[in-house]
Amino acid sequence: MSITTTTHLNFRGDARPALEFYQSVFGGELAVVSYQDAHSVQDPAEADQIMWGQVQGDNGIQVMAYDVPSSLPYDAGVNSVFVSVRGKDADEITAHWKRLSEGATILQDLAPAAWSPLYGMLKDRFGITWVLDVTS
Repeated sequence: MSITTTTHLNFRGDARPALEFYQSVFGGELAVVSYQDAHSVQDPAEADQIMWGQVQGDNGIQVMAYDVPSSLPYDAGVNSVFVSVRGKDADEITAHWKRLSEGATILQDLAPAAWSPLYGMLKDRFGITWVLDVTS
């Protein structure tokens, strides 16, 4: 038996632009289902928001996201989740870092660390904290 884990991000109205941005950073296929597509509209103002979405690539990236409807409580929290992207190719990690850092707040510059040839942490323009590092 084999299982995988996937980071699932929750937003309040930003799931589509976030997933489109992550696709531009990592590549892969974008798939989305709006509340309207699923015939599950509770608030007409939220019909085009994402009920289910993901970016999945051949490079191993998989991120899921949805828009929490206004009928449910939502609190983005503080430091409740980090998305970790790890790889062996420093050039690949650096390229992802450069694209992901557009509009981001850099928490730790991408640089050598005691435990990794390259390590960095940023909070992207959607408020998601990403950790990128190169495994030895």
